[in-house]
Amino acid sequence: MKNLLYIIIALGFGILFNRCDDSDGERIETLNYKINEPVFMDAKVFRNSVKVSQTPKGITGQGKMCFYEGFIYISEPEKGIHIINNKDPQNPQNIAFIEIMGNADIAIRDNTLYADSYIDMIWFDISSPSDPQLKGRLENVFLGALPPVENEFGYDYTLCEPAKDRIVTGWNLVERSVTMLYNPEDNRNEYLDGSPPTSSDSKNGVNGSMSRFCVYKDYLYAVMNESHKMDIFDLSGNAPVVKSDSVSLSWNVETIFNYKEYLYLGTPRGMMIYSVSDPIRPEYQSSLQHVYGCDPVVVENDIAYVTIHSGNSCGQNTDELLVIDVSDVKEPKQIASYAMKNPKGLAVQNGILYLCDDGLKIYGAENPQEIIANKIAHFTGMDGYDVIPFDNMLMMIANDGLYQYDCTNIEDITQMSKLPIVK
Repeated sequence: MKNLLYIIIALGFGILFNRCDDSDGERIETLNYKINEPVFMDAKVFRNSVKVSQTPKGITGQGKMCFYEGFIYISEPEKGIHIINNKDPQNPQNIAFIEIMGNADIAIRDNTLYADSYIDMIWFDISSPSDPQLKGRLENVFLGALPPVENEFGYDYTLCEPAKDRIVTGWNLVERSVTMLYNPEDNRNEYLDGSPPTSSDSKNGVNGSMSRFCVYKDYLYAVMNESHKMDIFDLSGNAPVVKSDSVSLSWNVETIFNYKEYLYLGTPRGMMIYSVSDPIRPEYQSSLQHVYGCDPVVVENDIAYVTIHSGNSCGQNTDELLVIDVSDVKEPKQIASYAMKNPKGLAVQNGILYLCDDGLKIYGAENPQEIIANKIAHFTGMDGYDVIPFDNMLMMIANDGLYQYDCTNIEDITQMSKLPIVK
């Protein structure tokens, strides 16, 4: 009998094969692997955990941003929402914190802030930003949403089935093994113990490009992590209403952006376009595939800008900026691509492109085929994540803080302030 040792990394799982061969060729193999199992919390405890505090908390991690009527709302992943009084951009003030377990995304319309909390949606009256009032909760509307996995291993989705009395709030990395009898003559595997792993307008706030929430007219569109669907909520009443069946998506969507009557969805495989001329029945228009990689997308003047970055769960090494003509939404055409260092969030306003790459890069984008030749400014020393331009001001969330820039003179952009992230 021969003993052979194999190490294989497959499907995001670290798998160790230990094989024993018999003289007749039939053999038993033991597969050892690591996988994340869900950690649950009692549903009542989870849903009673929301807390509003007029005592601000230090920002300890970068997240999604939304700008509304002089205030910046920053979602710190899994923790909650920081409220920043930005009436004086040179001296922003952290004034309040909403503790929300499982929060990742936010949207604002008509003094109402909408936020996800794992599988639920909750909303607040922010007429007084320093004292938000919790107004309601829709339960079990994001059933495909799960906490992020913070290691290189996959998760056991078979244990994550939704239940009325418990919520998945985290992960526990465990080691498992499965024993398999292999017969090379009929090429059949029989599992003796266990089973193999599988992978599984002015009323509105202004969101950054990394957002999974998007408001168009009286509707909120949400594309949650790993859900492969788009949920639609009617915001016209006193409380959001699930308006129709969710829209099934062929690709896992990471970001959503509205331009005119279209939604542009950023996915690891490419960009998808949906028409919302009928807001409750989004209609697929087209898609444009690119190399596999995480990306957000923004659009202005029928030109879409897409970044693809490496060093993430999308598992590729491409870093670039794509420029796409979307004047015909049925047939989008790539017109340029530019090599980048590690681009993430981006924004375009009045022909100026703001890009988080090696800090913050700013370009004139009037000629999409000469963007790199029209660099306006480059600020370094931080790892930019996302940006929001508003009038003559630019807000950027980075790894070490909230930066703000005065863009009144586009040829002489200056930093106004930095609200630090506390590590």
